[in-house]
Amino acid sequence: MKRFAALAICLSLAAPLTAQQTQDLTPSGDPAPMRAVKLLRAGGDTAQLERMFFGQVVARETVDLSFEVGGRLTMFDAQEGQSIDRGVQIAGLEKAAFERAVERAELELAQAERALSRAQTLAQSNAVSETQAENALTARDLAAVSLREARDALADTVLVAPFKALVASRLTPNFSNVTPGQAIVRLHDMSEVRVEIDVPERLFQSRGSADGIRFFGISPLFKGEVPLQLREFNAETQSIGQSYRVTFALPQSDVPAAIIPGASMTVVARSSGLAASEIVLPPSAVKMTGEAAQVLVYSPVEDGAGDNETGTVSWMPVTVSSSNGTQIAVNGIDPETMIVAAGIQLLHEGDIVRPFIGLSAE
Repeated sequence: MKRFAALAICLSLAAPLTAQQTQDLTPSGDPAPMRAVKLLRAGGDTAQLERMFFGQVVARETVDLSFEVGGRLTMFDAQEGQSIDRGVQIAGLEKAAFERAVERAELELAQAERALSRAQTLAQSNAVSETQAENALTARDLAAVSLREARDALADTVLVAPFKALVASRLTPNFSNVTPGQAIVRLHDMSEVRVEIDVPERLFQSRGSADGIRFFGISPLFKGEVPLQLREFNAETQSIGQSYRVTFALPQSDVPAAIIPGASMTVVARSSGLAASEIVLPPSAVKMTGEAAQVLVYSPVEDGAGDNETGTVSWMPVTVSSSNGTQIAVNGIDPETMIVAAGIQLLHEGDIVRPFIGLSAE
């Protein structure tokens, strides 16, 4: 009888030991709570390749306007920082001398036409030679050319804005005598506002084409991101930094009046940089074993009540690559697959886990 009692006691002690071997225990010997894991959907949390650059707003062109004739400056209606529409008069010279030159040329042309008519009549009656008639014709043509030059000079006494402009600076004071070609005013061409950035040589050469890359501008003057259009790039590197100057254009409908050349703007270059079958995952979700790579796939377990509060995990082999050394592109996984995002080194094949939904305070 004592033998049977001892055998029963040994069996009762072995039963808890077997249970402890099939589940994790806390240091006190109590069963450990079910492990919670952070999950992500493979296709829904893919990261895009993104880089940010410091950009500066510039005008399409910056030019110094000048008169083609000399004279006394009598009108200069352009204030620094003022916006001017195309065709608006900016400055003007005293016109009296140029108007007299036009009148003089008109009189000389009329005189030359009368001389030509008389010479042609005399030539028909052989009173003068044909050479004299041809000389009279040449004199009339020269007088016509002089009249056109006088009228052009009179028109050149007015300086107008050749484009929608922003006055950068006044270079000559009003009522001063100016010479032909002397800079009067400096204008920014604001018909198209542009943004310039410096792109490092390595990045510029690694992206042989801008296809598939989208550019956005971020500034306190805009609400959210503004799409940018690639316009041109300087084919020569900067002397410092070995970088290329790239220029973008802002859409005209989104340009506020407060934006001026010299303002700073952050330019974001964004591209998936991946093939259609590739998915970017965080490094913490990929296990590398030698040349092989695996991810831990979560499969929900549906209980009798229809809830999916728990699930099992299993390893799935994948192929990986990296274009920049910091992000991992994975092939061979369905975009709808739920995988474990972190802590995979603590889990084993077939473990039962629950999704991590955040911390709660009671």
